[in-house]
Amino acid sequence: MRSSITFKLFLAILATCIVVAIAMGAAVRYSFDSGFDDYIRERESQRLENLAQALAADYLEAGGWGFLSESGDRWERSLRVSRYRRDTRASHRDREGGPPPGPPSRVTLLDAEGGWLAGPRVRGESGLTRHPVTVEGRPVGWLLSPPPRAVAVNDEIDRRFQARQLRATWVIVGLSALLAAVVSLLLARLLLVPVRRIARATRRLADGDFDIRVRVGAPDELGRLARDFNRLAHSLARNARLRRELMADVSHELRTPLAVLRGEIEALQDGLRTPDEAALASLAHEIGRLNRLVDDLRELSLADAGALDYRMRPLDLSALAARALDAVQDRYARAGLLLERDIEPGLRLSGDERRLEQLLANLLENSLRYTDAPGRVRLAAGRRGAGIVLEIADTAPGVAPGQLPRLFDRLYRGESSRSRLHGGSGLGLAICRSIVQAHGGEISASPSGQGGLAIRIEWPLANSRAADAASDFPAMDKE
Repeated sequence: MRSSITFKLFLAILATCIVVAIAMGAAVRYSFDSGFDDYIRERESQRLENLAQALAADYLEAGGWGFLSESGDRWERSLRVSRYRRDTRASHRDREGGPPPGPPSRVTLLDAEGGWLAGPRVRGESGLTRHPVTVEGRPVGWLLSPPPRAVAVNDEIDRRFQARQLRATWVIVGLSALLAAVVSLLLARLLLVPVRRIARATRRLADGDFDIRVRVGAPDELGRLARDFNRLAHSLARNARLRRELMADVSHELRTPLAVLRGEIEALQDGLRTPDEAALASLAHEIGRLNRLVDDLRELSLADAGALDYRMRPLDLSALAARALDAVQDRYARAGLLLERDIEPGLRLSGDERRLEQLLANLLENSLRYTDAPGRVRLAAGRRGAGIVLEIADTAPGVAPGQLPRLFDRLYRGESSRSRLHGGSGLGLAICRSIVQAHGGEISASPSGQGGLAIRIEWPLANSRAADAASDFPAMDKE
């Protein structure tokens, strides 16, 4: 539990919430103390002002401070009038007619020269607040009072109010921390539900269940992770299917020539056939099929592993395509096929000349085998938009639209029209795709306008520009 993501996420959210709650509690406490100090200061200042106005009125009426000595309760009455009493029980007794309380012990009255008149005697004015008692614009006395905070600390009501506020603040902080713990636990569990779901699906995927899929939730990072997982599972399922098909197709491709070789050899051994030139030619033909199949499989495996060597250099694609057409011209004529060309001159490309010759040879061989006579095969090459396009299109028979996406799979052939009776290993187009991709291009198949198949190859303009830029420099090998 301690090492689980849920526990770690819970602790992270909880710690953050607790820190925020404590910080807010401290901030509220500081704000309350600061505001309470201002409140006490304003209250004491107002009370001193009320007391000073009451004393100024009595002073003006009596013509001096003599009234304080003539009547002993005048100081108490002035305090009551100014509401400076902090003893609420004494004020209640006053209102009920009880005996008057003793004089307050916090405010001292001095005359204009600083002589003591009433209140507690003080030996120094250090730390005391001085408030003037003015009559007709001149000070006739001074009120001395402790700082407002000291007054509040000695006020029982203020102390109880402060204590209640302090308790309330920390109770709120504690309840916030408890609420944060509950919310953190729920959030940790809720946020990790998709992660657990993907983890369970990953374990099943590792066990070989490639059909497993996870539900894609919200379009966030976890949702994208779920979509990526589903794509991975789809790719693994497709690769597993292709691997099974490859093994079945390879075994079938090997079984056919081996069965023919075995039959021919047994016929020779039993004396059913004479070891003449025709028998030897048949044996050589089947051995050639085996050699081509093994060579194609090896080359395709090297291409998939990225181990095929490519000697990239600037070359003239137009001349390369023309040579490839010239090499098969006679074979096309004997097969009753018309070979057409539409090649734009001066097409520059950076690539491996040997591999591109193999690419063109495979494509032309594919059309030669699978085009019915009389028919036509047309090779066109030129600049189209932002790149170079090469297309080989032939006449009937065509390929069903549903089979087009699989033409570049290993050992795949449309059995209805392009069957094994025409020969070939079914690896030519797969090798072509590897060569085109190694040169930064794209290859695709589509129905041709003549009722057959069209193979289209596109190289980006950057490849052509790179060939033009490098044409004046020595070529370098790239492996």
